[in-house]
Amino acid sequence: MNRSPIRLTLDRSLPVPLGLQLRGLVEYGIACGEFRAGDRLPSVRDLALEAGVAPMTVSQVYRDLKEAGLIEGRAGSGTFVARRRAGARADRLAAFGRRVDTLIEEGLALRLTPGDIAGLVAARLSARGGREYGRMVALIGIFPAATTAYAHAVAEALGPSTSVEGFTLDQLRTDETARSRAREADLVLAMAHRMREVEARLPGARLATISFIPSEETRRALASLPPGARVLAVSRFPDFLPLMRPGIGRFAPHVAPADAALVDDSDLAARLAGYDVMVYATGAEAALDRAPPGLVAIEYRHSPDPGDIDRVVRPLLDEPVVNPEAQEKVA
Repeated sequence: MNRSPIRLTLDRSLPVPLGLQLRGLVEYGIACGEFRAGDRLPSVRDLALEAGVAPMTVSQVYRDLKEAGLIEGRAGSGTFVARRRAGARADRLAAFGRRVDTLIEEGLALRLTPGDIAGLVAARLSARGGREYGRMVALIGIFPAATTAYAHAVAEALGPSTSVEGFTLDQLRTDETARSRAREADLVLAMAHRMREVEARLPGARLATISFIPSEETRRALASLPPGARVLAVSRFPDFLPLMRPGIGRFAPHVAPADAALVDDSDLAARLAGYDVMVYATGAEAALDRAPPGLVAIEYRHSPDPGDIDRVVRPLLDEPVVNPEAQEKVA
């Protein structure tokens, strides 16, 4: 039985077009763990009526999100947040299985017994000294400092047996050395709404999506704000504001609803003078240079969801995966 559709509330007080708001609510909602795979979205008609927008606007946003692989239609049931994907892993394991089958057939053709074949394989593995190549995870982010912090958090959660390296999308676009290094990883992690670009930059890599939630430091800082504080939320991306603004209210329900601005607004410095607190999204650090002395500044920073590290990352790393370089050496 289908659950009730998730609620998507548009805010006409934000300096963001309603269509862009809608896309941002879903896109960042999935990336930031607000919505989970299998959550049902409102129908085009119902959402258009509730939000007061044209059905064509909702249809276009849903179409774009489907093309991005973030949502999916199910015949007779509606539209849902898409299931998680593990990239090219299944194809690689299937190819490995075919090579094993070929090896077995060749051995049987030589009149070897199953025990002989198993013994030869075991001997070749033993000749490698019983060593296992170190597991490596690549984490793909947007901003360098945040990406480094995300990679550190995942590494701490996984422990010393796994190394985690952070790479930005810009590095994947421009740095062949970074792309090559990321392709060597046993697993590549990325936010759901960036997965298509990561797939394009790292063809054949083993990919998985994880959610990012507001960090403990951010939650604690917002909860400690004094009652009555006047808050301005500042973002680099306009489509993030529809999610960021209610997020601030969730962790600081005792302050008035935050107003919102974009980091490149020409009047940002003048506006900041009228507030007690600036909450700036990661990537909007330039707002700090325009803040008046004494203004409290809090970064709205996210961190990899520890639950996803246990539910998604550990099981994938524990499953057998072929190291392409090791294959070449054995061959």
